[in-house]
Amino acid sequence: MLNAAQHDVLFAFFKVVPHPMRLETKLALFNALSKLLLVLLGVLLITPIVQRVAVAHTDQRLHEKKLEVLALVQRDGLAAFVRAERSETYADYNLLKQEYISITPLLLGPGSPTERVFEERRQVDNEVEDFRILSCVVPAQRPDGRAFRLEIGSSLGTLELLTHTLRQLALWVLVAVALGTVLTDVAFAHYLLGPLRELTARKLRGIRQPSEFSFAPIATGTTDFRRLDDGLNALMRQIQSAFEKEREFMSNVSHELLTPVSILQSRFENMLQDHTLPEQHARQVVESQRTLYRLRNTVRTLLLIANIENEQYLRDEVVSLTQTARDVAEELEDRRQQRDISLAVDLEPDWVLRRANATLLHTLLRNLLANAIKYNHMGGTIRIVGRPVLAGGYALRVEDTGPGIAAEHLPHLFDRFRRFSAPGPGAPEGYGLGLPIAQTIAAFHGATLRAESVLGQGTAFVVEFGPAAG
Repeated sequence: MLNAAQHDVLFAFFKVVPHPMRLETKLALFNALSKLLLVLLGVLLITPIVQRVAVAHTDQRLHEKKLEVLALVQRDGLAAFVRAERSETYADYNLLKQEYISITPLLLGPGSPTERVFEERRQVDNEVEDFRILSCVVPAQRPDGRAFRLEIGSSLGTLELLTHTLRQLALWVLVAVALGTVLTDVAFAHYLLGPLRELTARKLRGIRQPSEFSFAPIATGTTDFRRLDDGLNALMRQIQSAFEKEREFMSNVSHELLTPVSILQSRFENMLQDHTLPEQHARQVVESQRTLYRLRNTVRTLLLIANIENEQYLRDEVVSLTQTARDVAEELEDRRQQRDISLAVDLEPDWVLRRANATLLHTLLRNLLANAIKYNHMGGTIRIVGRPVLAGGYALRVEDTGPGIAAEHLPHLFDRFRRFSAPGPGAPEGYGLGLPIAQTIAAFHGATLRAESVLGQGTAFVVEFGPAAG
């Protein structure tokens, strides 16, 4: 569980992260940040704590030495250390004068011992040092004995050295523990989130349609991931069933509609051959024929989309994009010249698809080029450019110099039956089913189709083929 401070730190950190990040990366960064805060807090607290520890350790050593000296005095007597007749002080210190012991006889009778620890400057021989001193008055052990003052001092230089050593040791241990826990947390998070990575990589990444989804369960012992996987599988089964019903419905309806449309078309043609038909009625029949013609094209388009999505076309041909682009340009040359639009085809190098359907690719490029002609300005320019991409694969662009498409319309260009009004007076209206067909054909060949447009400058449709398509 996170405490309030850690929760605030986590919220503030993720709030300032400008780009989306993986959950595992966020957890690793949070763990590293929390350990860094602990290290900084430890740096602030270690110095006073170590200082207290060093002082306590020094005081403990002074008390231990006091007990040792008292044991020696009790064993050998006070006379072994001082001359009673002169009341001289006994003093002893080590070679570096970092510690000293002094025993001073006192003219005190029996009484209770007194003891205190303090810091004071003392002169040892000709040098003055700061010492931490334990001073105690030891009363006489026998009625005829004498009391004495015992002082045991330890240089503060030694205390500072001990403090520095302990502080460095504590800091290194703290840093090592923090790094160790960060690596442990990262490794554990990587292991714990393994099923989630598998779920996103194996089941969600690269899925363009429900039929490509894998329903194989992921291997995990985490209940949450198991529920997520089961829920995702159940949801995708419902979506797959809905898609199958939609495709079946579109295919059946398209087949059923073509027959009455053809019958009506024949009847209208027979009516127009009747010389007794009034001119006014004939014009109405011609208008009805146009409407019926648009209906027939719509039905055929829906049937084409349904057949492509149901994998009723083969990918068993080797297709050159350069040759396909030239064939489409030649087919639409009359329409392009009527609007005085120039065309440049620049596919360098050529890209050859080893497993493709030539008819569908021809339809894809024809729809894109037809749109570029239809929605271009009189005397405009169209470029068909093909180049390899850095990540592998090939990008084919169909660019025009038309009025462009508003940014709010770009996400809906490939929606079926979604129509928009093009900007400018006299501009043709909207987009029918041509772009959805192009997108379906691109997906059939493992490619993606997207649109780029700047209002007033033109539009580019980009078909990106993956490395495996070549």
